[in-house]
Amino acid sequence: MTALISFTSVRAHLVARDEIALLDVREEDPYAQAHPLWAANLPLSRIELDAWRRIPRRDTLIVLYGSHEDVDLAPLAAERLAALGYTRVNLLQGGLEGWRDAGGELFRDVNVPSKSFGEWVEHERRTPSLSAQEVKALIDARADVVVLDARRFDEFQTMSIPTATSVPGAELVLRVRELAPDPATRVIVNCAGRTRSIIGTQSLVNAGIPNPVAALRNGTIGWKLAGQVLDHGASRRAPAPGEANRAAAQANAQDVARRAGVRWIGPDALATLEAAGRTVHRFDVRTPEEYEAGHLPGFASAPGGQLVQETDHHVPVRGARIVLADDDGVRAPMTASWLAQMGWEVYVVEAQPATARSALGAAPADHAAAPSVSGITPARLAHALDASEDIAVIDVTTSATHAKRHIPGAWFAIRAQLGQALDVIPAARRYVLTCGSSLLARFAAADLRALLAARGRDAEVVVLEGGNAAWFAAGLPTETGWRRLATPATDRYRRPYEGTDAPAEAMQAYLDWEFGLVAQLAADGTHHFKVI
Repeated sequence: MTALISFTSVRAHLVARDEIALLDVREEDPYAQAHPLWAANLPLSRIELDAWRRIPRRDTLIVLYGSHEDVDLAPLAAERLAALGYTRVNLLQGGLEGWRDAGGELFRDVNVPSKSFGEWVEHERRTPSLSAQEVKALIDARADVVVLDARRFDEFQTMSIPTATSVPGAELVLRVRELAPDPATRVIVNCAGRTRSIIGTQSLVNAGIPNPVAALRNGTIGWKLAGQVLDHGASRRAPAPGEANRAAAQANAQDVARRAGVRWIGPDALATLEAAGRTVHRFDVRTPEEYEAGHLPGFASAPGGQLVQETDHHVPVRGARIVLADDDGVRAPMTASWLAQMGWEVYVVEAQPATARSALGAAPADHAAAPSVSGITPARLAHALDASEDIAVIDVTTSATHAKRHIPGAWFAIRAQLGQALDVIPAARRYVLTCGSSLLARFAAADLRALLAARGRDAEVVVLEGGNAAWFAAGLPTETGWRRLATPATDRYRRPYEGTDAPAEAMQAYLDWEFGLVAQLAADGTHHFKVI
């Protein structure tokens, strides 16, 4: 039987900065409605695929909670983690309600540690900002101003401030001098909401950039709420820095990192660090393209701006050590400076020769072996569907991906809710499980077999070989939209700041929520944020 651990004990570990992974095993949408500050989302549906990568040390103290429609998912999650080799798995006593009843603070939305930290930074440092109306007036007047978008490039392309250039967060200090060589040029930093514009602006301030700098207050949300028009499909990117500007940026970034308490580490010391019985997360903070062209072995790709924005996703073990690498001496120190201010123990790898970055391509997958399940080829499935054979196709990919394109007639279902899905999907003699690649479908197929057996139903369960990707590659018919939802599409929380169709009320509510985060942090008392 899995041990129980109380709210008081969990909070004591967080206050003491012990290593602990507090995991919410629900889907992302219910997780986003309410969770403790340091709870990371690891849905039951994906434990076998994500646990080893996100929680590398098997003796990490893990605490689980999460219910769906009065079904406690945490005990099953504990079984799966134990099967994966984790030895210190506990259930949160009383679950989420127990946390609330004990007086624990609950937070909404996703990436809350990072977003609340951004609000803390602005509160402590009075980060300069300008309203959407003020920025538009500067642009309209053709003032000496550059607008830098600190989000990912794909987000920038979806919608952007007119004239803006894409400079993802970790790139700002490295590249700003190329875009604003005149110290009199005003620099505006924006994101979709508040966090990345605050952190980006304060990065430039901390690094001593001589230009006047300000955040676009409330980002593209504020721009839209002001009734102003955004660009779509922009492609402007910052140029590579010249040698003089790179050297200046390096000196600035390393000074900021040292003031934040960041330490530098060599390869030999890194090996010692990893052998010390502590969780160590290693990240290359350059762009994904640079990472794939060559990186240090054992390092995962996590562009610096997104790492600071999504710490709960990349580092779910609070109290873990983080080691960062780059090839310029700017991006890793700047990223590290923010993580250190968030209370993490952070190191930067000392400068390495290019030959040390010998690993190529994407990081290798690290997950449990999928169960052995019989397969069906796309051509055979297409023939069976055309012949109206008694088949039910169940797609366990993400709901957003399913809506974009899926096999005609396929049902969408969340893997952890297949029992609920069986109550909706008409009984069939054969069930075909699919997903993007067939990997998750293989785990889901094993679950489905057990569920059918428990209900006394004799049906064949197979997976689509190669998954949806193989079906699409074969040029077979597809359909779009959420036509057959066997379970609600709660696997992803719809962010009010993404896309172009969020209602104004949702955007304003999101901003109001962000404004209240500083007070929530004070009430929670476990954050350990310290701004330089």
